[in-house]
Amino acid sequence: MTASDSRCLRILPLAAEDIGALIELAGVIWRQHYPDMISVDQIEYMLAERYTPEAVRAQMCRDDAWWDKALIGARMIGFVHYELSGCVMMLNQVYVHQDCQRQGHGGRLLAQVEKQARSSACGAVRLKVNKRNFNSIAAYRKHGYAVVATALADIGGGFFMDDYVMEKTL
Repeated sequence: MTASDSRCLRILPLAAEDIGALIELAGVIWRQHYPDMISVDQIEYMLAERYTPEAVRAQMCRDDAWWDKALIGARMIGFVHYELSGCVMMLNQVYVHQDCQRQGHGGRLLAQVEKQARSSACGAVRLKVNKRNFNSIAAYRKHGYAVVATALADIGGGFFMDDYVMEKTL
């Protein structure tokens, strides 16, 4: 795939029939991306907590939350999940398969979130990113996000998330 293929990227709302593919893609991406940052046990715990058909379906039914899929042809290569939090759009998840990274797809997904944020009268997009997720932090900075705080959260199961809070003013 070349950079020119980013024109073929389509970003569409996630449909109920896409949930299984989303869960499978999340597992592939997480198991590839996170072992240098968090333990395999924590990866599996977080996947089991966040990526169940019931959890995704419940989020999809909300009027103030969105799941979008990124497609090249019929292949789901990424996804994004975001939701309103007051006058800020919270970017909860943005993932692109490793074979399709560094081709502009992540930037297009961020632009989709920012577009929805503007149409929802949000003044900013905010996200949390693992402090050791250096490549993602660099990508967010490239797209205008800055570190505004740190956050340490107990997520259960004896696991913690040690994150930067990053934000982009719109």
